[in-house]
Amino acid sequence: MNRKTLLTLFAGMLAVTSAIAAPAADGAKHDIVDTAVAAGSFKTLAAALNAAGLIDTLKGAGPFTVFAPTDDAFAKLPAGTVETLLKPENKAKLAAILTYHVVSGNVMAKQAMKLKTAKTVNGKALALKVVGGSLMVDGAKVTKADIAATNGVIHVIDTVVMP
Repeated sequence: MNRKTLLTLFAGMLAVTSAIAAPAADGAKHDIVDTAVAAGSFKTLAAALNAAGLIDTLKGAGPFTVFAPTDDAFAKLPAGTVETLLKPENKAKLAAILTYHVVSGNVMAKQAMKLKTAKTVNGKALALKVVGGSLMVDGAKVTKADIAATNGVIHVIDTVVMP
């Protein structure tokens, strides 16, 4: 199955599940996965989560903080990297990369800006710092912060970070 077909099928599956998501008390209406898909700029991330078998985890109770790379962030990777990572034989490597973008709990930007590190669910720590008023995560810039979801929060980053 080619990448475009996989992305189309995956987006369709997520659109169906997002239609039945219940609203949270804070006004968020969708879980992390559905919120990212609805934004429209995380197609590669969604396909990667599916290939790594992490959809159910990030649709779970959480809470999770996800530093979510955009499609443009994935496009910065060397040619062929995404296609290689999406292959079934690279599932463990892909899962390690993706779980490096996830922290347990709700870590809002204001709190993250006070931290030097944040332990990820893959066990390694992200380096956090503020540069020119912007939160940086292992060298990736947070371009949009505090996107509420029913099971956590999303911070959009401009670069895929590697463990």
